[in-house]
Amino acid sequence: MSENTEQRVCIKFCHKLGKTATETYQMLLLAYGDETMSRAHVFEWFKRFKKGRTTVESDEREGRPSTSRNEEMIQKIRTVIRGNRRLTIMELSNEFQISFGSVQTILTTDLDMRRVAAKFVPKLLSGEQKENRKQIATDLLECSESDDFFLKSIITGDETWVYGYDPETKVQSSQWKTPDSPRPKKARQVRSQVKVMLTVFFDYQGVVHHEKRPEFKESGSWKLHHGNAPAHSAHVVQQFLAKHGIPVVSQPPYSPDLAPCDFFLFPKIKMALKGKRFQDVDEIKQNATEQLRGVSKNDFHRCFQKWQERWRTCMDSEGAYFEGD
Repeated sequence: MSENTEQRVCIKFCHKLGKTATETYQMLLLAYGDETMSRAHVFEWFKRFKKGRTTVESDEREGRPSTSRNEEMIQKIRTVIRGNRRLTIMELSNEFQISFGSVQTILTTDLDMRRVAAKFVPKLLSGEQKENRKQIATDLLECSESDDFFLKSIITGDETWVYGYDPETKVQSSQWKTPDSPRPKKARQVRSQVKVMLTVFFDYQGVVHHEKRPEFKESGSWKLHHGNAPAHSAHVVQQFLAKHGIPVVSQPPYSPDLAPCDFFLFPKIKMALKGKRFQDVDEIKQNATEQLRGVSKNDFHRCFQKWQERWRTCMDSEGAYFEGD
């Protein structure tokens, strides 16, 4: 049953209950929202049922083609939808006076379109910022492909807040149910005020402590990768790195999709802690540390390999964000 036909059934039902046309229209708005037939169409069908009409199907029009799905209509809908991509199927159906199903078929089959929600991104990048992301990704990829030791010589790190309580994601709180059981409910939750800053540095082999990589200290062969937060880009930090001759691997601004801590380590740790309650900072530290120690060496290997793949993907996307596409 098309959406138009379904709503006509509702109009007929409301008329039989003794509702007015205005009351009927208001009830349809509550039920269908933006997909509701126009007020004029609701009143017109209400009037027809009031005069004794029984069928909810549209009248045949003289000379009307058997289908509204033709090249002329496809072109009209293509032009209109390009002008306003937020139009609903019902709005297009009312505008062109064709069925809901015909519009849906034209959009999905003939125009190969689907309705999607806007994607959240860290920032709407300018052309210059995209080019910068692409150039840095290109340089790092070339270094990694020409030097087998390049990836293994990088120590990357960042910091993040870990909370005493962080709500579960929608996926985490989902559960199986039978047709007869009620839908599960949960109260809206917010992050706790109790939190602790987690700072981590790691390389190809795992988390780095000062006593674990003496070969790097002696050879001076390691490189530092970190973000662009003020704590990292401050002048005093840059002076310290320059004074000790520590080379820095470039990280483009507004690019968590190209930072191992953001696309790998922190989500992995935090996901395991979501939905759990910790009473104080010590308990948060203990559980965060346990999760950190549970990340295997193979996980870190795959992270650095994935990092290399992300450089290539960034180049292919001309510097634009690519996650979720």
